[in-house]
Amino acid sequence: MRYRLHIDDKRQRVRSGHPWIYDNQVLRTEGAPQPGDIVQVFDVKRGPLGQGYFNPRSKIRVRMLTKALDEPIDAAFFRRKVEAAWQWRLRMGQPESCRVVFGEADGLPALVVDKFNDVLVLQTLALGMDRFKPLIVQALRDVLSPRGIYERNDVPVREKEGLPQVKGFIGEAFDTRLEIQENGLRFAVDVAAGQKTGHFLDQRLNHAAIAPLAPGSRVLDCFTHTGGFALHAAKYGASRVLGLDISEEAVKLAGHNAALNGLSATCGFRAANVFDFLSSGAAAADPWDVIVLDPPAFAKSRTALDGAVRGYKEINLRAMKNLPQGGFLVTCSCSQNMEPGLFRNTIADAAHDAHRELREVYSGGQPPDHPVHWSIPETHYLKCIVLQVL
Repeated sequence: MRYRLHIDDKRQRVRSGHPWIYDNQVLRTEGAPQPGDIVQVFDVKRGPLGQGYFNPRSKIRVRMLTKALDEPIDAAFFRRKVEAAWQWRLRMGQPESCRVVFGEADGLPALVVDKFNDVLVLQTLALGMDRFKPLIVQALRDVLSPRGIYERNDVPVREKEGLPQVKGFIGEAFDTRLEIQENGLRFAVDVAAGQKTGHFLDQRLNHAAIAPLAPGSRVLDCFTHTGGFALHAAKYGASRVLGLDISEEAVKLAGHNAALNGLSATCGFRAANVFDFLSSGAAAADPWDVIVLDPPAFAKSRTALDGAVRGYKEINLRAMKNLPQGGFLVTCSCSQNMEPGLFRNTIADAAHDAHRELREVYSGGQPPDHPVHWSIPETHYLKCIVLQVL
């Protein structure tokens, strides 16, 4: 039986390509679709919109998969989608370790697949996509022939979909610890124990962008995690680098990565609260030429946005106060709800309060394996701005 949903799409958001249909958009349902079922979607004024998977427990009632009413959602469908996603990465010349599927931006809502050398890590973050996991896994095997696949569905967002948190091997077990390369640097990765899918792959172009700032500079990398900006600064010729992170485990791994690359003499790490460090005498007593701010997402929902704005302003203000005239601030946000214009305005407010002027050196975002879909603002989440503080 084919189920139908009639929705309110007055703003033409879904027709323009956004795949999410919220519960308050649904006007009526024909039939009784069960959680995870495929439904046909209609705008009562403009006709058919396509097909998507249905979940009555989620605020996002339907996530669209295709604009065609009669396209089968089967193994061949997922094979075509995965093949198209992978061919895009090949065309864009992406490295051996990259994101293979970026959810909505690749037409596969709530599906994330990362590739670390010949190992894949999979996340199915919504009920409908989780139901298709066997077909997705087969498509990934057919297209990429991985040595192994690991599931990292140990994320709280699944509970909003009525799904449990799970992690583990899909198929045969393998050593989850491996080593990848980024811009010529070696990084240890554990796909079973690292954050998200095991390692953040989205900052590599921004990491490389600090090359002109590094030679001879003293660099403070705040929220260093596994040492991404810190190790790049050391590689590019910094005289001294200190990475800070509140996590002892992150600091330990960052130190290991420094040793892997022969950079331990230049690059050190310390467990510390960044906010406290930047307002303490320790930061002022040891001046820095470059300060990097790459915090975790402060705004994980719109309701948290006001607090996030205050957090971003405060951390940028403290960093500016610790830079000499002519020093550089590398400031990032991975909060999707912190839109680029708001992020810039927040930094400008911080500069005003710190009585500093700013000159923009670089503005970056996500690499091509994390493409931004212009009809889906949520796919644009990463911002990185390099500013000279005058």
